[in-house]
Amino acid sequence: MPELQRLRPDHAPALLAFERENRAYFAASVPDRGDAYFAEFDARHAALLAEQESGDCHFHVLVGGDGEIFGRVNLVDVAEGSAELGYRIAEKAARQGLATSAVEKVCALAATEYGLTSLRASTTHDNPGSEAVLARCGFVPAGEIELDGRPGITYTRDLTGVARTGAVSGRRYTA
Repeated sequence: MPELQRLRPDHAPALLAFERENRAYFAASVPDRGDAYFAEFDARHAALLAEQESGDCHFHVLVGGDGEIFGRVNLVDVAEGSAELGYRIAEKAARQGLATSAVEKVCALAATEYGLTSLRASTTHDNPGSEAVLARCGFVPAGEIELDGRPGITYTRDLTGVARTGAVSGRRYTA
């Protein structure tokens, strides 16, 4: 099982490879990052690390034993005890429980390490896998939205119980 790690400078080459290898797969369910993302990747990676250092965001990658990245789970727009959760898992690692495990671990970190009390997330209705992951991880529907011209749903997750117990979905994590 890949290990959840906080994003670091040395993750850049593997993260770029992950994004390139999965670009078409991701674009089927989320907006494409565009050519500029790949052309300016080094500067973008440095900017993400600066945002993380400031506490505005928390970025995580799922790293295999050989350093290959299998996914990422991010907490962005941290403010007033809340953040937006986003994640993506490599096509070859999909449907293996990796997203659920990673999201649960990041929920625990959000509460116990980052001091957050709630999370928000959203997905399109044509991404039932993501809807299932969010439901399994304790997120509840909060309203309908439109994402990149497609109907979707927003979710929220109360983390106040996690901060006391360190547990998510009845399991304890020590990420």
